[in-house]
Amino acid sequence: MSPEREYPASEAGLFTAIDSTPIIDNHAHPLLKLEHVDKFPLLAVATEAHGDALQSSRTGMAHIRAVKQLSQILECEPEWGAVSAAIKRKRQGEAHEAWIRRCVEGIETVLVDDGLGDPEHTETYHYFDQFTPSKGKRIVRIEYEAALIIQKALRQNGRMDIAWREIATEFEALIQRCIKDPEVVGFKSVICYRTGLDIGPRTEYRREANSTFAGLYDLFLREGFERLSHRGLNEYFVHRLAELIQQTDSTWKKPIQFHTGLGDNDITLTTSNPSCLQGFIRDYPNVPIVLLHASYPFTREAGYLAAMYSHVYADIGEVFPFINREGQEEVIKQILELCPVSKIIWSTDGHWFPETYLLAVEQMRVALKSVLASFVKAGDLSYAQAIQLVEDILFNNSNKLYNLNLTLNPRETGQSQRTPRDLALEALNRVGAGSSGFQFLRIVWVDMTATTRLRVLPIRRIRTLLEQNEPVSFSIISGAMCLLQNDLPIDDTAGVGERKLVPDWATLRPGPRPGHAVVRSCFQELDGSPVNACPRTTLKRILNFGSRHGLHFTLGFEVELVLLRRTANGFVPVESDGHAWSVGGAMETDCATVIEEAVTKLDQAGVYVEMLHPESAHGQYEIVLPKSTALEAVDTLLYAREIIAACATSKGYKMTLHPRPSPVHGGTAAHVHMSISSAHGDDPQVYEPFYAGILKHLRAIMAFTCSSMASYDRIRDSIWSGGTWVAWGTRNRETPLRKISHSHWEVKCMDGTANPYLAMAALIGAGIQGVVDGEKLTLGDCNVKDSARLTDSERSALKITERLPRELREAVEAMRGDSDLIEVMGEELVDTYARVKDGEMQFQAGMSSEERRAWMMERY
Repeated sequence: MSPEREYPASEAGLFTAIDSTPIIDNHAHPLLKLEHVDKFPLLAVATEAHGDALQSSRTGMAHIRAVKQLSQILECEPEWGAVSAAIKRKRQGEAHEAWIRRCVEGIETVLVDDGLGDPEHTETYHYFDQFTPSKGKRIVRIEYEAALIIQKALRQNGRMDIAWREIATEFEALIQRCIKDPEVVGFKSVICYRTGLDIGPRTEYRREANSTFAGLYDLFLREGFERLSHRGLNEYFVHRLAELIQQTDSTWKKPIQFHTGLGDNDITLTTSNPSCLQGFIRDYPNVPIVLLHASYPFTREAGYLAAMYSHVYADIGEVFPFINREGQEEVIKQILELCPVSKIIWSTDGHWFPETYLLAVEQMRVALKSVLASFVKAGDLSYAQAIQLVEDILFNNSNKLYNLNLTLNPRETGQSQRTPRDLALEALNRVGAGSSGFQFLRIVWVDMTATTRLRVLPIRRIRTLLEQNEPVSFSIISGAMCLLQNDLPIDDTAGVGERKLVPDWATLRPGPRPGHAVVRSCFQELDGSPVNACPRTTLKRILNFGSRHGLHFTLGFEVELVLLRRTANGFVPVESDGHAWSVGGAMETDCATVIEEAVTKLDQAGVYVEMLHPESAHGQYEIVLPKSTALEAVDTLLYAREIIAACATSKGYKMTLHPRPSPVHGGTAAHVHMSISSAHGDDPQVYEPFYAGILKHLRAIMAFTCSSMASYDRIRDSIWSGGTWVAWGTRNRETPLRKISHSHWEVKCMDGTANPYLAMAALIGAGIQGVVDGEKLTLGDCNVKDSARLTDSERSALKITERLPRELREAVEAMRGDSDLIEVMGEELVDTYARVKDGEMQFQAGMSSEERRAWMMERY
């Protein structure tokens, strides 16, 4: 995957990919002109039935679901009369085009079979161009074009043989023009409807066609010719089309789409099975063939043919929205039983009404999320493989098959036209709010002291706000970022003014305790503008800064923690049980059940822990979280800590992230693995300036990554904490930056008292600035020894000359004196943060080391 479309390897990343990957709709039909739209039944948006059967469709699951979905989007009652009335209102004036744009949202381009319906009633295939990022292309329906040629020949010729010769000549000329026409990217046959897919052999088609036309010529002259539905003639045009495509010199040959399976009562079901096409497929091994409409109910047959023949592709469209949700999921599962992902494409089969496009896209996304998440949880796919599958089916395969030469540029959120209310309802429904899921919602933020603060709302209140179309946001005092851990304000302005706390609904997850869910948030000014001193907003701004320079990042955190036992006299270390680094016995203790329960809960929430093991101190463990994009990785880190803390509390323990909870054991860090996931990210010309930028500003960055007075109790030489020198080394755990491979480096000088949004903003921001400025990696690779054990001459040779700060005050002063880092992070944020740290140090200065340790362990 290229960097512009790389998603985090997690359930949220998968869902983002499904929502934001642009769709090449490889088979659809024109929309009705507005003046003709009322002449056709709107009920057809969810069924192929017509006539008397059309009314019966209202009791079908597909119709019921379509009504529910449309009513939510249209904000009307979930009843067909209300939905149809709301749609009619959307057809008025300027609202009409806005509604079409909403209905085709997410579609990059539409490949239009314009042979359906009367051209006087329908828009041209280029009509979609005003609503989609890329211009549409045409699919030529051969039965429609052949019928026009036959009608013309019958009018102009009195002899059968001359008429037939002209028909053959005109059809061949048409196909040759279409093969050369860049606006035409493929052909379509509905022979399935007319005479069935059991097409006769290639060796017989010319003779059969001539005989059929001769036998019907007088009838055609007498009664006229309207529709091509005569076996010999239908098979002639399909065979001749395939021959002409196969004979072209071009390496790219335009595909033939075949209607298969699902259709109205004009189809003979038994001959709509794609297996009937097997002989035809064998006859034309160089002609790409697309089996449309999931071949429902013969999906497995379509998958078989696409798997066995290199030139056959399986389209899984039209079942959205024409069959129910479970059936749609089963179609995806069945096609994936045997068919390679590279042979699967998708379409809406949208026609006449824009709502057919909307329902198809919405339902496809729901089905893909359900099926692919289940595959990953079962271990059949990794998240990266599932995301690649999404991109291939929705975009890459059609892009290649139809030679479109488009670039996959995902929509920024995948939900560009959805309102905050839409996003909130979708997120709440996904997690199961108010049912068997949760009854309380925690809206959280992390302040300058890395304290997680929150507002808790009953889900009933959230629902009421959304039903009344009121924003789910809250006024918070402006000084919320200027409080110490015990709520003491750092100055007398903390109680003046207000800001808004706004949830990011994409982060909604269950927990950390039963009946609760949690969502991350950002601060906004009352006018909706971002708050410069908001830590999460700062990280988002830094990542946008990187994106403008083509830089994107993947992070993976290690959660190190210590479990303490709760007693009436406070928190005490767990009993000695032989606990040591990676010792097996540490997984047989009661402490281990806390970790196991937390990992299970994280798994249920879509956070799949990669590894866990005991660390050195009593009750100390490390949990390795999955890698992800930067913002999601930080959100996930905080969520994981909350889940572990809740599990610990429920079992009578306290989880602490204190950097050195025991003076006689190793410390507790928050190591982060980072890599540049952009194109060329592993090029030394890219990653060396990035890490040179970090090293240049590392002393100042430490104010954010080691942000408490206790942090500096952990930073010692020769205890695998990263050492005390500004240095880097390949696979050297005694340097603050450890190079692992190419752009994949580990940052060791960070602990759990840091606000991870600010810590990562400082690290990434300094690195990006290094790339922009072309910094040189002048420090040598300390890859042989512990940096503290180098001789002076060895350090000099590697240009290792600076010490890391020895205490928080030194790091804060380094931050205050680093004008470049201040510019990157923002003057308002740095000033606020520095003042909070000043207040924190002043407050703790009067404590003894033991008092400070106990005070910190209560809070971290």
